[in-house]
Amino acid sequence: MAKVLIIGAGGVGGVVTHKCAQVPEVFSEIVLASRTEAKCKAIAAQIDRPIKTAQVDADNVPELVALLEREKPQLVINVALPYQDLTIMDACLEAGIHYLDTANYEPPGEAKFEYSWQWKYQDKFKNADLMALLGSGFDPGVTNVYTAYIKKHYLDEIHYLDIIDCNAGDHGYAFATNFNPEINIREVTAKGRYWQDGDWRETEPLSEKRSFDFPAGIGPKNIYLMYHEELESITKHFPEIKRARFWMTFSDNYLKHLEVLGNVGMTSIEPVEFEGKEIIPLQFLKALLPDPASLGPRTKGKTCIGCVARGIKDGKEKTVYIYNICDHEECYREVQSQAISYTTGVPAMIGAKMMLEGKWMEAGVWNMEQMDPDPFMADLNEYGLPWEIHTVNEPTAVDD
Repeated sequence: MAKVLIIGAGGVGGVVTHKCAQVPEVFSEIVLASRTEAKCKAIAAQIDRPIKTAQVDADNVPELVALLEREKPQLVINVALPYQDLTIMDACLEAGIHYLDTANYEPPGEAKFEYSWQWKYQDKFKNADLMALLGSGFDPGVTNVYTAYIKKHYLDEIHYLDIIDCNAGDHGYAFATNFNPEINIREVTAKGRYWQDGDWRETEPLSEKRSFDFPAGIGPKNIYLMYHEELESITKHFPEIKRARFWMTFSDNYLKHLEVLGNVGMTSIEPVEFEGKEIIPLQFLKALLPDPASLGPRTKGKTCIGCVARGIKDGKEKTVYIYNICDHEECYREVQSQAISYTTGVPAMIGAKMMLEGKWMEAGVWNMEQMDPDPFMADLNEYGLPWEIHTVNEPTAVDD
């Protein structure tokens, strides 16, 4: 039906390639490109249908355009670094190709991510009759769709929203990150930020803590307040929300290692002089840590990511909890990757499928919650991320 170009051959890129290959009636041709083509070839060798590979520098617009004009895909699935979103969007505009990513743009020199840079592309994509779908991962991505689904089917108004991300897996290392270490550590060490009563409130990094009792035998875990990009778009598109927060679990071991690394300056993104050369400590640390793509065969346990929404239905207060449970070992058996990459890669494939099938195809730049959630939710059940939903008539454990 359609040819797609996937840019990025890390853990998520591997999952996206595997999952697209499982749906040949939609993804009839697949090209996988990365700065290091050998990584693409290694992924292609895992799949029992032809996957074309290519080398490309995602920071180089002319190089990207040349690849796009040579391959002529209908859609680019961007699972490269967030720093490269804008160059890939520029290349798609020049070559006339639809665009999808899983995380919003983040400038390399500043630990800050927001949608403003990409939202400015709205008129460019609309005038070019092209679609750009932003944040089609899990969080952001599925969590946005969960929120839209709750609003469509369960609550007349959402007043309080808590997005809760739990990784109860164990990879056996003293310290490792489940996705790109540079992005992960920048995100975790940033100040917390949440939406309340029409404005943003800030907290010191990981200073707000609750306990949440997770389903599927995971049990109680400490959750820590962070800022995450979907809060920005969700509060924009659901203005009745009075408070929106994002929470993530961390083990005591992870937090202690992170504290020590921070104390000695290894998590800094400010350049330092070393033996006559300028290096960025966090990038050096990244080189020392295990490659997240290597964690799959040794990670055991489950993830649980979901949304707790409290609001009004038919004049009465109601709370809705919707979530997915994903098993690390099951993910590895299917696509040779752990659940963190799986929960990002599967929604990227489904978002691309929605666009190529015409269910979500409209010129301009769009966030996930602006689309009809129903076909996406159906495909989550079909392609490996089944969800559960529970409703109660009282507040939950994350409420103050």
